[in-house]
This record gives sequence, C-alpha cells and structure tokens, in this order.
Amino acid sequence: MQAMLRNLLHLVWLETKIFVREPLGVVGSVAVPVLLFLVVGRIAIGGAGARAVQEAAPGDVAFLRTDLPVFVAILITLSAVLSLVTIIAIYREGGILKRLRATPVRPPTILLAHVLVKLLFTAVTLGLMVLAGRRFYPVGVDAPLAAFTVALVLSTWSLLSIGFVIASVVPTARFAQPLGALLLYPMIPLSGLFTPIDTLPPALETVARFLPLTYAVSLLRGIWSGNPWSAHLGDVAVLGLVFVVATGVASRVFRWE
Repeated sequence: MQAMLRNLLHLVWLETKIFVREPLGVVGSVAVPVLLFLVVGRIAIGGAGARAVQEAAPGDVAFLRTDLPVFVAILITLSAVLSLVTIIAIYREGGILKRLRATPVRPPTILLAHVLVKLLFTAVTLGLMVLAGRRFYPVGVDAPLAAFTVALVLSTWSLLSIGFVIASVVPTARFAQPLGALLLYPMIPLSGLFTPIDTLPPALETVARFLPLTYAVSLLRGIWSGNPWSAHLGDVAVLGLVFVVATGVASRVFRWE
C-alpha cells in the first residue's frame, strides 16, 4: 500500500512537471479560462466599475453573477478532458504507455495519476479565476467557493472518464484533440446553460437529457447560486453513473499500445 501511494505521488509530480513544461497546455487550460472570465465580464456591461454594474440590465447582471462563472468552469473542465485525451494518445503512439505498463507500477495507478493532475489544475484554475475576479471582475465573486470547488472537481472527475473512452478509441495523437472537441463542445449549447432545456425542440430536449454536461451545468449553477447539495442529488447521481459506466467501457476498450 505504501509503495503504491509512493509510486502514485511520484507519477503525479512527474506528470505535473511535464504539463507545466508545455506552454500551450498551461496557457490553454489555465490562462485562457481566467482571461475569458475577466474580459467577457467587462464587455458584458460595457465598463468595469460599480456604476457600470448599476446601469446594466438585470439580465446582464444575472449573466455576470451566475452564467459566466459557470460557463468558464465548464470550459476549465472540458480543457482538462481534452488535455487528458491528447496526452494519453501521445503516450500510446510514442510507446510510453507500453513501457509504463511493463514497470512494477500497476496500470490503474498510472491512469489515476493522470486524473489527479487534471483535477489539481482544475482546482488551481478555479482559484486563479476567483482571485482575479475579486480584483478585476466588475460584479465581484460572492459564492460558496468551497462547495463549488467540490462540485467542479466532481463534474471534472465524471467527464474525465469520458475522456478515457475517447482516448481509448482515437486512432492517432493527431486526431485526439479535434475528435475530443467535436464530441464535447457541441454539448454546451444543449446543456441548459444559455437556453432552458424545456424550451428546446422535443428532439433536442431528449438529447440534452442524456448529456452528462447537462447535469454538470445544473449542479454547478445551483451550488454557485447557494442551493444546498440536497437539491442536486439527482445531478450527483447521474454524474456518478456516468463515471461508473464510462470507466467500465474504458477498461474494456482501452489500448496500451
């Protein structure tokens, strides 16, 4: 047990250093969501001061207080998933996974290390977003941040399991990120973030009910707005089910070489 934990921590540290050494990964996963949060927030009300907020339409203020932070949180999650898909595909194509599998480290430990690194940077990005928001955001960040962090980590954990399924079937590293983006980003307009699900056409509403991102948005929006966890047990259950099912599928189709 101690050896497994030691190996896990070593792999997490190693993967963290590899991630930080890749500037595009850090910029895309950390800097871009934070900048988007600040820039869109200022543009939405045409100013950055308290007076601009007071003169803004109620809908714009609601967007700034709830929808924009949740949207950026979703982008943080999807960036983590796409990063995972790309790295796993690169490791497989380069023979790194095959060599790692031949070491004494157990395969689940290797995969768990990748997940923990993504969750770590998800939490770091959220923290930077909050710190920057308190200094530069026109409305101010006032939300149960600890609970929201837990909700974001839970949502990311669930969606990362889908990333493993995508990484298992993607043919080459070249197609990993485009294929992942093609499958994940179209979920956003159907997730209920910008348009209520019950106002969608019946066919799209049915599709939306089966998308995991719909329940991630519902959970994140509710927790950010101050709702108790008991009001979102259904969302948590669905995200947990997605994790179990996707993990089971990935364990059957995952290719180490």
